Amino acid sequence: MIFEDDPRPKPREGLHPPRLEGWSEPELRAYIAELKAEIARAEAAILTCGSHRAAAEAFFRKPPE
Repeated sequence: MIFEDDPRPKPREGLHPPRLEGWSEPELRAYIAELKAEIARAEAAILTCGSHRAAAEAFFRKPPE
């Protein structure tokens, strides 16, 4: 949930890819490398979220009786 005073940036609504017509092969390869780096960054953030969730679930789990 995002609140009005939340300092985090709001998630983007869809991608707006650039027009690729006229780009050279090196430019296209560089663009692909940037996209792959961004995917890796997002996947790392997902793993961090998962580890935080697991830690919270472990903390709040009821002890065995």
